Amino acid sequence: MINKPSRMLHRERIHKRIRARVSGTAERPRLAVYRSLTHIYAQVIDDRAGVTLAAASTREKDSKVKNGGNVAGAKEIGKLVAERAKEKGIKSVVFDRGGYLYHGRVKALAEGAREAGLEF
Repeated sequence: MINKPSRMLHRERIHKRIRARVSGTAERPRLAVYRSLTHIYAQVIDDRAGVTLAAASTREKDSKVKNGGNVAGAKEIGKLVAERAKEKGIKSVVFDRGGYLYHGRVKALAEGAREAGLEF
């Protein structure tokens, strides 16, 4: 087994518990968030079909956001993923915070998606 810091193991345990209850459908897909120190990623996923319907991240070449390690960048990514989801006809999603606290960048991403028109 790879030695992981205890905070990573703690987040993974919380994430598994969340995923046991949260699942995306075609009508209401799951908005999943992953954050690293320098970037943030968001995906809209239909778990029944096993497909990603829309995605956005700060690592994209055409992304206006250069720094995803702050709240402002996370909010812009939230707006971007919401716009891409709305283009596909998605109006409502289930939010999956990925085991992270609903605070800071994760909260900013969710608020940005709500401002752009997604319903949670």
